[in-house]
Amino acid sequence: MHNLKSLDNIAYVYFLGIGGIGMSALARWFLVNGYEVAGYDRNPTALTNALQQEGMTIHFQEAIELIPAHFRENREKTLVVYTPAIPKTHAELIYLTEAGFSMQKRSQVLGLLAGQMTTVAVAGTHGKTTTSSMVAHILKHAGVNCAAFLGGITQNYNTNFLLNDPVDNLRDVICVVEADEFDRSFLTLFPDVAIVTSTDADHLDIYGDHSSVLDSFGAFVGQIKPDGLLLMRKGLNLREAAPATVQEYSLNEGDYGARNLRIENACFIFDLVYPDGIIEAIPLQVPGFHNVENAIAAAAAALRMGVAPRAVREALTTYKGVKRRFEYILKTEKTIFIDDYAHHPAEIEAFLTSVKALYPDRTLTAIFQPHLYSRTRDFAAAFGESLSIADRAIVLDIYPARELPIEGVSAELIFQYVRSARKVQCPKTELTNELEKELPELLVTIGAGDIDQLIPDLKRLLSDQ
Repeated sequence: MHNLKSLDNIAYVYFLGIGGIGMSALARWFLVNGYEVAGYDRNPTALTNALQQEGMTIHFQEAIELIPAHFRENREKTLVVYTPAIPKTHAELIYLTEAGFSMQKRSQVLGLLAGQMTTVAVAGTHGKTTTSSMVAHILKHAGVNCAAFLGGITQNYNTNFLLNDPVDNLRDVICVVEADEFDRSFLTLFPDVAIVTSTDADHLDIYGDHSSVLDSFGAFVGQIKPDGLLLMRKGLNLREAAPATVQEYSLNEGDYGARNLRIENACFIFDLVYPDGIIEAIPLQVPGFHNVENAIAAAAAALRMGVAPRAVREALTTYKGVKRRFEYILKTEKTIFIDDYAHHPAEIEAFLTSVKALYPDRTLTAIFQPHLYSRTRDFAAAFGESLSIADRAIVLDIYPARELPIEGVSAELIFQYVRSARKVQCPKTELTNELEKELPELLVTIGAGDIDQLIPDLKRLLSDQ
């Protein structure tokens, strides 16, 4: 496995795990830039269908002979990109590694591409997908030549990837990238501007303890270019680690903040205070106190990149959000149904607090699907605490994702800490029966697993009443 310094000799790019949200964005970049792209994934999805329609060859069986023959026969011209989620026993991974192909993790390739452009990297244990997509939208809306590799599907562009216009010098392109702390992936990035939204304990299956998470974030901000900028949420302890200028933001204080924050017609409106002035009365289509804070960070990065204050306001006014981030599924006089990807206690607390602020007179029913056995074990009490904000809490079984079961770890661990007036623990198959006992007027679904597959049925159930 040799370290790839450039793409000069590469003609073919093969993705192991092409259907992942980050992998598919990279695959799209290579395809539109003239490379031939093929890949494997375990299951077909709406995303893999879209990639196939765009011209990529994808298969869903673990079989070496299904890797296109001309990829296999041209080892020197083929780059293999893989995700850590692919098991080490995977037949194709073993074959490609042993045959001497250039094997690169997704994060390494992303670092290679971003390093050729002017990079804005958004890191944080939560908030990074929304914040990075806000930065990308502001730049795009303002006519700035930018590329973006995002961890979610933006509602404005219906994609996780924005392509830059062709240029002679890639440094003239601003690359917005979601900097993922999972597997320390973000250490492949050397940004011009970095935003850090949060450094809470997470991914302890990888890191072991919170201090290792903090060390990793310290290493990341240490890679910001010396003439660059770190925009960090106030209260984070990263100033000493950054060689660059450091500015702080938060809802209320710091170099960038909000004032006159108010809710009108279920819309958050605020004035953005920044070192050189105020941008007044920004209405956010995506609600939530946490999203106001994300917007402050995104605006700060855009202002640094030379976007005019008026253009920042216009862009934030038209920002529609990311799929599965405070996404309205149903909004009628009788019923509100919102879906959110939150999978960490701090995210759930921010989400449910915002929903309560928007709809103080409605009874809030929250359905939560825990994600990962290890995360459930590490944060059970905090999950229960945050879910207790709901009037009625329904806890589903754990979605294992990449993990095998851990003895003694189940949804019951979280459930015992929930203090909501009404609480239920049930499998997905019983959910409809449970909701039919009393149809909710304000329903939220929460989780990073496959809970989104329940949304069409839940929408139908609530629409029929």
